[in-house]
Amino acid sequence: MQDLSSFRLPEGFRGRSAVAVQLWWLVQATVFRWSPQFAYGFRRWLLRRFDAKVGRDVRIRPTVTITYPWKVSIGDYAWVGDHVVLYTLGEIEIGANAVVSQMSYLCTGSHDFSRREFPIYARKITVEPEAWVAAGVFVAPGVTIGHGAVIGARSSVFSDMPAEMICLGHPCKPVKSRTSAPPPGEGETC
Repeated sequence: MQDLSSFRLPEGFRGRSAVAVQLWWLVQATVFRWSPQFAYGFRRWLLRRFDAKVGRDVRIRPTVTITYPWKVSIGDYAWVGDHVVLYTLGEIEIGANAVVSQMSYLCTGSHDFSRREFPIYARKITVEPEAWVAAGVFVAPGVTIGHGAVIGARSSVFSDMPAEMICLGHPCKPVKSRTSAPPPGEGETC
């Protein structure tokens, strides 16, 4: 079992000083969160001030939570929906024209439960261009969502998902090609 008295955060784990971390959390809890829904440009500007790589015309809602913005990269025209959590203990890369829908949780960090000191670790999450992570999806550390893949609502993703496939479930699995699926309203949808 774990002995949390022996836990130590690895040197440089946050990627910035404690002061920078607290400053970001203050900015996020106030001006970022209070900004009007339509103020996408302002939120992009704020994130860039904290070294996030944010592309052209990215749409990030004011209710998004980002632990460490300097570990985020978001490509041109991507969308990040309401109440999404980007738990950036490690890097998160969201490709161009990708969508992470409301209430999804991208979790780059965890603990090694097999060791008594319960060490923390982080692994990069990648959402490749044109992928869609639908509402309420959990994505685990180290996962890559393939180019153009669709991850169905409320799925739990613990392993890489292939490009251009519709994937869903607990655990998430590919079920059919995105290009052969009927349009919404004409059959199964995610």
